[in-house]
Amino acid sequence: MDGYLVGLIGRGIGTSLSPALHEREAGEHGLRYRYRLLDLDRIGRPAGDVLAAARLAGYDGLNITHPVKQSVLEHLDELSPDAAALGAVNTVVFRAGRAVGHNTDLPGFARGFSTGLPDAALDQVVLLGAGGAGAAVAHALLSLGAGTIRIFDTEPRRGTALAASLSVHFGPDRAVAGQLNHGGTALADALREADGLAHATPTGMDGHPGLPVPAAALRPGLWVADIVYRPLETELIRAARARGCRVLDGGRMVVHQAAGAFRLFTGAEPDTDRMLRHFDALVSQGAELAERTNQTLPRR
Repeated sequence: MDGYLVGLIGRGIGTSLSPALHEREAGEHGLRYRYRLLDLDRIGRPAGDVLAAARLAGYDGLNITHPVKQSVLEHLDELSPDAAALGAVNTVVFRAGRAVGHNTDLPGFARGFSTGLPDAALDQVVLLGAGGAGAAVAHALLSLGAGTIRIFDTEPRRGTALAASLSVHFGPDRAVAGQLNHGGTALADALREADGLAHATPTGMDGHPGLPVPAAALRPGLWVADIVYRPLETELIRAARARGCRVLDGGRMVVHQAAGAFRLFTGAEPDTDRMLRHFDALVSQGAELAERTNQTLPRR
């Protein structure tokens, strides 16, 4: 029986569902498969050091998540075409002494969006976040036929760089960098004209609570797609649904990108429908556990 040792490098990843998703699917294929969390907050070492240590320890591959999808590039020997175009990786495969970076976020978001928000209008899209995940989302949306993407990021130079890169790949005027000015008026104006909002920042995930945009900027007719899945119902998803928006949570993206990584690690073809069902079960189990825990906490 083939055996695989893989892991996830990132910060604050203790509640990640990736180990359960991967190991359950591996079991369906009769594979011995161990998925470990390599949390930089706990290890206290840079991502490059952790990647090098995993390589020496005989790992078959790694997933890479926030905030090191771009900073690990310098520690790799080769990039797939998608990873090179994006300037970000979320999957590293160790083969024949080489570390090869891939990006399954791009097809993961594209597949999740196509199935979760079918027929969504894409003439004008606002993208919040220009990091590694934001780059994948932007490429996916433009590949799906988005007309123009207006990019906002707390680091203006990062938004400008992503817009320039997208223009090279998709043509001029397909991506424009916006400015997050004081009071958020530029973002609010962009959302007023947009068909949808794609959110690709850490805001809303465990340890980073809050809304990335004012709730008042959300309106019926606007679709909202969030890549955060821990928790699955973020404050953004909840606020958007309450204001009449079509919403897409981060669950479909995480499952489809996990399926892509599993395929790269093992060469086996994952059953994404089965993985989606398993993901839903894991989320339900987590919710039930949280509810039971809250019920047993002593009252003050």
